Amino acid sequence: MSQLILFNKPFGVLSQFTGEAGQRTLAGFGLPAGVYAAGRLDADSEGLLLLTDDGVLQHRLAHPRHKAEKTYLVQVEREPDDAALAALAAPLDLGDFVTRPCKVGRIAEPDWLWPRDPPVRFRKSVPTAWIQIRLTEGKNRQVRRMTAKVGFPTLRLLRTAIGDWRLDGLAPGEWRIIDLAAARAKA
Repeated sequence: MSQLILFNKPFGVLSQFTGEAGQRTLAGFGLPAGVYAAGRLDADSEGLLLLTDDGVLQHRLAHPRHKAEKTYLVQVEREPDDAALAALAAPLDLGDFVTRPCKVGRIAEPDWLWPRDPPVRFRKSVPTAWIQIRLTEGKNRQVRRMTAKVGFPTLRLLRTAIGDWRLDGLAPGEWRIIDLAAARAKA
């Protein structure tokens, strides 16, 4: 029977089952055999990663043509003004590609957020802020490149949703299998 798994990928873990000596991978979390990631998160990003053993579903979830909206919570250095938020939301030229328009807004630091290990560096003289970015693409390090381009480097990046699937209730390293019939209906 095919499976879809919601996994809360911790900071410092690769989105794959193998890596170089000393690298943390998905293999250390007791996931079922034969599943693979439908998309990726960088090792220094946290949050929702979908895994499946169904190739058709994996393609639908990962392929940009299907435009599944991805929601990210981003802690940035300093406090972005309205002009920076507008620049993030509009098409942004990152040199090798131009981003699609996306939804961006300020948010309060989530009260449910777990501490990161290791913690984000703290600088007494430089404030930080949280923003939410919802986009329908996900190129390599895109969110980090976007925030840097407008002058507010990313300190912490957490994906909380892909389409209708949410991280809700999963601590770092935890996972749950969801009903595949429901998954196909949402994909």
